[in-house]
Amino acid sequence: MPRQLFTDIHWEKLKTIMLSFSIYDKPGLRQTVEGIFYRLRVGCPWRDLPVAFGKWNAVYKRFNAWSLQEKLMGIFQALVIEPDLEWLFSRP
Repeated sequence: MPRQLFTDIHWEKLKTIMLSFSIYDKPGLRQTVEGIFYRLRVGCPWRDLPVAFGKWNAVYKRFNAWSLQEKLMGIFQALVIEPDLEWLFSRP
């Protein structure tokens, strides 16, 4: 399986935000979300998504549905409110 993007701490924070947008913690949710973020990070075609994330078409359908319902944008906006500054770079 490809390296997971989220630590367990990050996943719990993201899952809480997702629940507020009526995205329920069903089996395989983390795997699907990891697949979506993997694809966003790497830029591969959906069909080239590693099988470790599940069927590419299922991951794509979830991404597409959440995008059309503007749930992903809402999640991203919620994450900006309390950003994780662990990797923040600042000028000297």
